[in-house]
Amino acid sequence: MSLDHAATKPHERLAAALADDMAAVNDMIAARMASEHAPRIPEVTAHLVGAGGKRLRPMLTLAAARMCGYDGPFHVHLAATVEFIHTATLLHDDVVDESDKRRGRPTANLLWDNTSSVLVGDYLFARSFQLMVETGSLRVLDILANASATIAEGEVLQLTAARNIKTTEDTYLKVVRGKTAALFSAATQVGGVIAAAPEDQIAALYAYGDALGIAFQIVDDLLDWQGGAGIGKNIGDDFREGKLTMPVIRAIAAGDTTDTVFWTRTLEKRVQETGDLEHALALLQQHGTLDSTRDDALMWAERAKDALNALPDHEIKGMLTDLADYVVARLV
Repeated sequence: MSLDHAATKPHERLAAALADDMAAVNDMIAARMASEHAPRIPEVTAHLVGAGGKRLRPMLTLAAARMCGYDGPFHVHLAATVEFIHTATLLHDDVVDESDKRRGRPTANLLWDNTSSVLVGDYLFARSFQLMVETGSLRVLDILANASATIAEGEVLQLTAARNIKTTEDTYLKVVRGKTAALFSAATQVGGVIAAAPEDQIAALYAYGDALGIAFQIVDDLLDWQGGAGIGKNIGDDFREGKLTMPVIRAIAAGDTTDTVFWTRTLEKRVQETGDLEHALALLQQHGTLDSTRDDALMWAERAKDALNALPDHEIKGMLTDLADYVVARLV
């Protein structure tokens, strides 16, 4: 089930509660993605920004700042920063993965070219650092700069782990923490920092974002095998690309010699034949790894909710609790 078709939509309630702030973020994104000398930059950026994303990460920054009582202007800068970092990584990811579809639409690298996608991504990273500096907070700059480095590190780790059937769950979680959870946790953490919240609350916001990001990515990896409306990609894309996600890593560990030969051929050597995807799915079901991975996603969602206990009572807190449940509701 997609986020759009779940029975409840806490991200929409969150967006409604933060409507004025989100409008300011959207205005800042539009202003800062402009380029006087290179019109392709706003063209490429607008294609991705306008593709129907839910702006979940910037909303987390706004929500954290609001929940911690912030009444200044810089949460808007930070939310726009987070969205620029996210958009830049998507542009780069689609080049690395040779993707032709993102959020159900053709990717920027398909419509323009790889060079444009990489360079526009670089431009957005640079813009994000300009926005960080404007807050005047070295701690915020440190958090988001570290997150940007961690994201890149996670992508490189995924590249080296792909097509290697000896990849462990520990490595998989490092990849997930890098490429996904790092920005979630930074988004929530800087909201608390800019609000000058107590250190225990800032730590709780980090823990919430980290656990939510891990749950989010595990669910995405499961949906690649199970499908779901609006996920923007085909079932088995990760298998075809040789990506080692948790259900596969567990199936390889539980399999016999014949299974190892199959995984070596299809993932490491990328020699795939008709019926291989169906056989791979049958092995995941045989070893129960789809169910066990789903249990892990639910566990991380619970950890996210538990982290919120250290935060003050606020209507936003209830929405963030519901959001953690909502992320894993996509698996229903």
